[in-house]
Amino acid sequence: MLTPDSIHQPADVVQINALTERIIGAAIEVHKSLGPGLLESIYEEALCHEFTLIGVSFEQQKPVSMIYKDKVIKGQLLDLVVENQIILELKSLSRTPEISQAQILSYLRATGLKKGLLINFGFPRLVDGIQRFSL
Repeated sequence: MLTPDSIHQPADVVQINALTERIIGAAIEVHKSLGPGLLESIYEEALCHEFTLIGVSFEQQKPVSMIYKDKVIKGQLLDLVVENQIILELKSLSRTPEISQAQILSYLRATGLKKGLLINFGFPRLVDGIQRFSL
């Protein structure tokens, strides 16, 4: 759908924004059904199921390597990568630790992806627990 704002944006930005809205909508649906207070792994599985239901492709627990002085270091896992474009870092805490922001920015740099979402299902209102990141 074209909006006045989207007319002046490149097609890939419009596509990413639309995908971001679908992701947030799916997360809200999960939160609406389950509420806050469960383990992060429960929300991850429920969100993956919701993505399957709405036809959004994703990779769960995707390994990513970091480079340190020409040495490849393995061991990092991304919670979710949606449509090979957006990294999702999921939390289920009463407040979002500051380190989570650094974590998702590091993931974006390591993968070369440009967009990320930090979604904390621990908030009573999910919209208060969503942060967007761009590189």
